[in-house]
Amino acid sequence: MRWLIVLAACAFAQGAAAADFQRWTRGATPELALEDLKGREHRLADYRGKVVLVNFWATWCEPCRDEMPSIERLRDAFAAEPFEVLAVNLAEPLSRIEHFLAQMPLGFPILRDRDTQTAKAWHARMLPATYLVDGAGLIRYVRYGEFDWSSEPARAKVRELLRSIPRSAPNRAERSADGENNARLAASARRSAR
Repeated sequence: MRWLIVLAACAFAQGAAAADFQRWTRGATPELALEDLKGREHRLADYRGKVVLVNFWATWCEPCRDEMPSIERLRDAFAAEPFEVLAVNLAEPLSRIEHFLAQMPLGFPILRDRDTQTAKAWHARMLPATYLVDGAGLIRYVRYGEFDWSSEPARAKVRELLRSIPRSAPNRAERSADGENNARLAASARRSAR
């Protein structure tokens, strides 16, 4: 409870002034391995190769609630890209989270930080606290306070991190099928030319 009071006090004191993207300077990315509302574990390591937005939030935090629709719009805007959202709820009962989601359905996983240890490891010193993680699993940016995640500055940061993900070459089966199709097309063109 004391942790929640400190977070609320920080949020009130810093307000929207802390809204700028800040480069992550606290070293290695802390571990994130938490269960979703159905008890399935999500590990940040499982999302390698994707840009991940990790958002720490709580239902009692009005700015957290207010920015959730914009996070959903951002997720929708990058639905065809290797981009994921993980929303980490801070130590609230399952019933309270489910009540909130009944009023505001969201399409991304909601994870439970039941003892706030993950939030502490990530230095989520106020709520909402949002981190942009690159395809290698490294935190690149952090943003404290409410933000319109569907805005152009947010999209630009996501696009920047998406560009850093190496595009893999097609696997052998795909290359083989493409080669066979190209050979068939070339043979067909030769026959037509005769």
